[in-house]
Amino acid sequence: MSGVLGGLIAAFPTPVTSSFESIATASGTGSSGTITFSSIPSTYKHLQIRSLNRCTTGSLNMYMQFNGITTSTYAYHILSGNGTTTTASGSINQTFMLELGLCSSATSMAGASIIDIIDYASTTKNKTIRTFYGLDTNGTVTQKIALSSGLWRSTDAVSSITITANGGNFASDAQFALYGIKGA
Repeated sequence: MSGVLGGLIAAFPTPVTSSFESIATASGTGSSGTITFSSIPSTYKHLQIRSLNRCTTGSLNMYMQFNGITTSTYAYHILSGNGTTTTASGSINQTFMLELGLCSSATSMAGASIIDIIDYASTTKNKTIRTFYGLDTNGTVTQKIALSSGLWRSTDAVSSITITANGGNFASDAQFALYGIKGA
């Protein structure tokens, strides 16, 4: 192509393509509040966790730790809304990455989360986490949609991830899938 149209097409960069590969899956047991992915290979660019979150009691936040590290090296920011109000909050120097999603014990209701862990295998960068999650219980319990971001101030490669239901257990129908993302 030539002329103006050809110049415009040439000005746009080539789209970035990525492929997702399943690494592992895990399910709640009804008697444990943790899900752990361990021995994570370092062969991908980024990681993604997709989950359907159900718990055995109440409505609970979820949090995450890497490599079993419980020192005050985590920070996070959250922007959320429930259809009526919006809130923004954050915290630094925490021993965990908070609010990766909500789980509810309401019948036939589940929260959903997508958690991206950027440059997880790098040994020269701190780890950035971004999350999109929501929970709609048709007005019976907490309703929320949120974006959160986090930082793990460590240049260690992530080799294990533990997700915890804060103060409760994951129901037996809670589902978690860990994916590796190849590409740029």
